[in-house]
Amino acid sequence: MPPFTLTFSINEQHDGKLLRQFLQENGISRTALTDIKFHGGALYVNSRPVTVRHVLCAGETLSVVFPPERTSDWMDPEEMPLDIVYEDEYVLVVNKPAGLATIPSRHHPGGTLANGLLHHYRQQQLDSTVHIITRLDRDTSGLVLVAKHRHVHHLLSTLQQKGQVTRTYEAVCHGVIDEEEGTIDAPISRQNDSIIAREVREDGKRAITHFRVLERLSGYTYVSLRLETGRTHQIRVHLAYLGHPLAGDELYGGSREMIGRQALHSRQLSFFHPFARQLYTFTAPLPDDMARLIEAARK
Repeated sequence: MPPFTLTFSINEQHDGKLLRQFLQENGISRTALTDIKFHGGALYVNSRPVTVRHVLCAGETLSVVFPPERTSDWMDPEEMPLDIVYEDEYVLVVNKPAGLATIPSRHHPGGTLANGLLHHYRQQQLDSTVHIITRLDRDTSGLVLVAKHRHVHHLLSTLQQKGQVTRTYEAVCHGVIDEEEGTIDAPISRQNDSIIAREVREDGKRAITHFRVLERLSGYTYVSLRLETGRTHQIRVHLAYLGHPLAGDELYGGSREMIGRQALHSRQLSFFHPFARQLYTFTAPLPDDMARLIEAARK
C-alpha cells in the first residue's frame, strides 16, 4: 500500500505563505516534520520536492508523504474476530468484548485487541502500528476509537483534549442511587500499596464523571455515565467512592454474584472527524451478560 499521504489544494487565502506555517496551521507538528525529513517522508508541490521554506502560490497542489511506521518488535499480528463498527482510511471504531485486553502488558503479552488490529492491518497491507485513542480496561466492553496512522493519532488526541471526542458508558452498580443525575468531581491517584488499584485522594489528578440514573432495580442501579476526563479506572473508582461499586468489580468492592466482570460498557462514542470535518456518532448494544443482570434485578 502507498505511504500515508495528505494532499492540499492551495487557494488564494494561503498565497505567499511559508509552507512551514501552513503545515503547522493544519495540525502537522514539528515532531512530524522532523520525522518526515529524516525518516523517509517527503514534501511535494506539484509533484516537485520542496522544503518547509517553500513559499506557497494559489493553485498549487501540496502532498505531504509520511514515513512508514515501524511496529514494536514484541507485538505480533494475531488473527482474531473483530467487531468493526466503522472503518475508513484514517480511523477504526471497534466493539471490544469483555475479557479482551486492549494492548499487551506483562500479564497479557498477546491475544489483545492491538494484536488483532495489527493482523487486520497486515491483511490490508497497511504499513502502520496500532494507535488506541479511547482505551478500555480488559473486562470493560464496548466501543474503542483507533487511529490508523501516527498523524491521525496526534489530531484525534488534540481533539480529545478539546472535548471533541466523547464517550458515554452504561453500568450497573450496587445499591440504589437516590439522585436522578449528578457530577462526581474527585481527584484520583494510584493506591500506595498497589500498581493496579486507584483511589480518590486529594493529591490525585482531577477527575470528573457525570452520571444519570436510567433505572432503579432491586438492589442495583442502571446508570449512564459521561467522562469529562479519562483517568485510569475512573468510573470504577468514582462509583465506589459514592458507595455504589460496579456489580462484578471485586477490585473496588463489587460482588460477582450476578455477573463475572465489572458491569461497565462503552455504549456510545462521538468524535469530530478531522478529515471528513463532521461529527460521527456510534453506538454498541448492551452485551448479553449485562442485559441478563438488569433483567434479573427487575424481578
